[in-house]
Amino acid sequence: MALKVLSALDSAKTQYYHFKAIIIAGMGLFTDSYDLFCIPPIMRLIGRIYYPKFNEKLEEKHLFEVPGIIASTMFGVALMGAVIGQLIFGRLGDCVGRRQVYGVALILMVVGSIGCGFSLSTLTPLVFVSLGFFRFLLGVGIGGDYPLSATIMSEFANRRTRGAFIAGVFSMQGFGILFSSLVTMMVCSIFRVSADKLIAPFELPESEKNAPVPPESDLAWRLILMVGGIPALMTYYWRMKMPETARFTALVEKNTLQAAKDMEKVLKVSLSQIQEDVEMISTPINRVSSSNTYGFFSKEFLRRHGRDLMAASTNWFLLDIVFYSLNLFQYHAFKHHMTPKIHMNLYEDALQVAKFQAIIAASATIPGYFVTVYLIDRVGRVKIQATGFFFMAVSLFTTAKINRGNWGSNANFGFMILYGFTFFFSNFGPNTTTFIVPAELFPARFRATCHGISGAVGKVGAIIGTIGFLWASRDPRHGVDVSKALTAMGVVCVLGFFVTYFFTRETMERSLEDNENVDELTGVWFVRFWPNKIWKKAVQQTPMN
Repeated sequence: MALKVLSALDSAKTQYYHFKAIIIAGMGLFTDSYDLFCIPPIMRLIGRIYYPKFNEKLEEKHLFEVPGIIASTMFGVALMGAVIGQLIFGRLGDCVGRRQVYGVALILMVVGSIGCGFSLSTLTPLVFVSLGFFRFLLGVGIGGDYPLSATIMSEFANRRTRGAFIAGVFSMQGFGILFSSLVTMMVCSIFRVSADKLIAPFELPESEKNAPVPPESDLAWRLILMVGGIPALMTYYWRMKMPETARFTALVEKNTLQAAKDMEKVLKVSLSQIQEDVEMISTPINRVSSSNTYGFFSKEFLRRHGRDLMAASTNWFLLDIVFYSLNLFQYHAFKHHMTPKIHMNLYEDALQVAKFQAIIAASATIPGYFVTVYLIDRVGRVKIQATGFFFMAVSLFTTAKINRGNWGSNANFGFMILYGFTFFFSNFGPNTTTFIVPAELFPARFRATCHGISGAVGKVGAIIGTIGFLWASRDPRHGVDVSKALTAMGVVCVLGFFVTYFFTRETMERSLEDNENVDELTGVWFVRFWPNKIWKKAVQQTPMN
């Protein structure tokens, strides 16, 4: 028999506290995306400031460019920090409580964001060393926020709209991307207006070999980075006021009375309605908890949850290879519609990149999140994820077919439409569902750990995608052409489709405790769907001795 407090949570009506929890948890994802996706225009500013040498013989895209090894390091250190943060904070969330470490992850994000703007010096080597350190620290905080936010929201939500609530938390990522672009555009516009007679490189006399860099420009990129910490800082107080989730308190700490007291205010019901009877407190809580005595590294965990953890991790890994590559691909997608660098000053250059990021966020990324929030509890996680992977693959294969040029060729309008289409189906698809599913499949005492592992594997995919893309888009003599790169990303999406269809379990309209149950008839632990149906049918038809 289920605990009263958990049954009350599962059947609770949607109320003010649910939306408050979405904002509180979502602000972490908002900050995450702001800080991770503001880097492309930031790199344009830094390239102009610290590498101002102007050489007309260089290819346009290599002018004022931060060296590839440094640029990839700036991307990579944040992602590596996220890998570490997801593993550490995921485990801590299950050992000491979600609420206990939730604020620590937020503080790391705030310190990392602000620290990125306070470099130790204006000397180029020291700027990048300092920026790399604080971006790593920022990444640890971002990584820690992922499993904690997903787990907290899943454990507070009711069964009927749980998917929409978790998707609502994750959708804040889209607004973070848009906000980072808007802040960049605003800061660059202000500095551009204040700069006195700042000219573009092509207007320089032939004897001048360095593009003009106003002294105050070094402040612009620092301000953009530091603003990212403000939204997270604003929610710190409310995070600390959140009670521990009832599922952790009741199922992990075995304190059902405290769980009922914590939820009394949240659900706005009397304690007598959700408090357990004395007899129940001294007996096993329910069938699930009484049998869950196995450890994380046990064979029983592997039998019960091995395929779920493998599927969640693999799907996230495959998705992030493509998703992060697509974000780096924006320069090529919009190159035909961008003003050459030599015809712009440094502020106009960064503003242009931010403008196109904002267009993608507003026209493809955010609408994809909205559609997911609306349909996730009507259609289901598996169907949305499989559909997203499928149409991402279709878009990428089609784009590869119509674009046979190299990385310096111009992309037409159809190319841009397909690029936005891919972004839409990544967000109305695996980018959202890979965040949701791991928060629903596993027992309460392993939930944050398994979400952290899944996310960490995903971020390894992001590192591979980032480094792979930077290598592929090098000089055509050493890299690969556009068509091959897009085809490779399409193949990754096809793999994601098959892993989703054959391995991923649906969690819609089931309580979290029901999701962790295993059908004992599905004896093959590595494949779902038709092999299991055949197995189950064979067992049912076997005559009893």
